[in-house]
Parts: sequence; structure tokens; C-alpha cells
Amino acid sequence: MNAVGAKNAGQKPDRPCAQVGRPRRFDANKALDAAMRVFWEKGYEGASLADLTRAMRIERPSLYAAFGNKEALFRKVLDRYACKVSAFVTESLNEPTARAAVERLLLNGADALTSARSPAGCLMIQAGLSGGDDSKRICRELNRRRGEGETALRKRLERARREGDLPPDANPEDLARYVYTVSHGMAIQAKAGATRAQLHRIAETALKAWPTSAEK
Repeated sequence: MNAVGAKNAGQKPDRPCAQVGRPRRFDANKALDAAMRVFWEKGYEGASLADLTRAMRIERPSLYAAFGNKEALFRKVLDRYACKVSAFVTESLNEPTARAAVERLLLNGADALTSARSPAGCLMIQAGLSGGDDSKRICRELNRRRGEGETALRKRLERARREGDLPPDANPEDLARYVYTVSHGMAIQAKAGATRAQLHRIAETALKAWPTSAEK
């Protein structure tokens, strides 16, 4: 482009992507999905507690009791986003070749960025595009999570080079940064109104520059 787990008394937190336990008066997963949309559309700093509680259909005491403060809620939203919206990022690394992995990452990313079921663009990009001192920790958290994705791709590309799937002079770090630069640019384009077909063409153009092994 990390999941949400509920904690009941005497029990360990659920594994990533597990369903959150049901509080007495509302469905926590639906509440998180509603909060996700607010953060996605308004950014972290632009989303007020009034916006969040109205969208989640809960009162502030319930929000604090179930999710903690605004920052804690946002971190839970990011976990849910990673499982529900951007799971393809991790899945793409299982493709048999490096090029196929990058192709899936970019094309599936284009699909997610333009899905009719969610706001245009990427929550991980839009939530931290602007902010004051109060959101510095959130910006660092977003940078950390984006960095984890880039690092995972770099490691996949390092493996590809060892296996001869990339030429010996290919630089996995530079390639991973290139792919994520394209991906982040596509997110900005989607937010500005680019269509899925347009983003697919951007991805296909980027893939034309992909290095191939001399053995292939």
C-alpha cells in the first residue's frame, strides 16, 4: 500500500486481521470501517472527534473505552486498512518472478486506489500529507509503515537477483524505491481524479523500464 485485535479480560489479543470482539452496543469492526473512511477523506488532522463519533455512531465515552484516544483509534484503523484494503501488497511478493510481483503490486494498487467502495487514493498517503506539531507522531508512524512495505519489496528483489531473475548489476534498493515512488504518485493521481484505466497505463509504462536478466 497490521490488523486490529480485541482484548477480552483474561485473553491475549487476537492475531492480525482477526475480527474485533463485539462491544455491548455497537459493532467495533463497522465502527472502525466508518472511522477509516473519515480519516481517508479528511486526513488525520482534518478528522475531528465530532466527525468520527458521528460516522461511527457512538458517543465519545464509547470511543475512548473501545479504541482509546484519536491517535490510538487511527493506529487501529491503519491495521484494519492493511488487512482489508492493501493485503495485496504482501500477497504480490509471492509471485514467481520479481516482475510479476511488481506488476501485481502496481495493477492491484491501481484497482484499490480507484475502487467505488472507498474514497479515491490511498489512506496511507493522504492521512499524513499535511499536519502540525500534534500529528508528528502519526507522520512518523505512516513513514514507518510505508518503509516496511518498501523494505519487504527490496528483500524480494534481492532474492530475485540471487536467483538470476534480475541481472547482477540491478540495485534492489533503487528498484524498490522506484516502484514505491510510482505507486505513491499513482495515489496522488487517483485522488485528483485519474481513472483506473489511466493508472493501469502508468503502471504498464513503468514496467517497460524493468530490468531483465540476460539469461531470459
